[in-house]
Amino acid sequence: MDWFAAVDIYCERTGPDFWSEPLNALSNLSFILAALWGWAEARKRGRTDPMTVILIVLAALIGLGSFLFHTFANAWSGLADVIPIWTFVALFALVALHRIGGVRPGRIAVGLAVATGLVAILFAFGGDGSGSQTSATPAAHDHTRTNTLLNGSEQYLPAVLALMAFAALSRRKGHAIAPWIAAAIAIFMLSLTLRTLDMHLCEIWPLGTHFIWHILNGVMIALLFQGLVRSPVAKPA
Repeated sequence: MDWFAAVDIYCERTGPDFWSEPLNALSNLSFILAALWGWAEARKRGRTDPMTVILIVLAALIGLGSFLFHTFANAWSGLADVIPIWTFVALFALVALHRIGGVRPGRIAVGLAVATGLVAILFAFGGDGSGSQTSATPAAHDHTRTNTLLNGSEQYLPAVLALMAFAALSRRKGHAIAPWIAAAIAIFMLSLTLRTLDMHLCEIWPLGTHFIWHILNGVMIALLFQGLVRSPVAKPA
């Protein structure tokens, strides 16, 4: 693989320049703000345990990695984009199982090891994981081009299913995090819709909608953090 091969899969990008996606790049500040709010609330409530801190750091790294991808726009920055995202998803799922479902920490450690292995396998056999068939191939910019009907958004189905599972679990247990997860799901479904529409709307909206995906996902992560640090830990099952 050519790690410096150009990537052109977003409506806003009009060339190979560093600042060819200014909105897509700068909108990643939403993840940094979500991390800062999460850290402030965690410190306020004395919830600065290692897993919470790691999740907060990963949220900031999502913003940094996505910024790199939407500026350098090549294969290596694609990895910098997706690795923090899926690491965050895997770790949040494990932490939620403990705090909502009462799964014991020992089992969480085993789950973390398994999740790490699965992420490693994903990137070993799945390329740069950017969700586009043309992501590692230089391409002339064409606003009429779309890679798939869903524009690569199908890769986020596991995240949607995980959030729905945690929403059902938290509601069944009457856990205080339930309304936070419900709000996060609503935001994520809207943001996923806008991500999907990005390349389809280039003809009428050249700026695209991907930057709104970033902003709303920052809001979603902020909601998940606030629910996590404000809610009690379930008793071990």
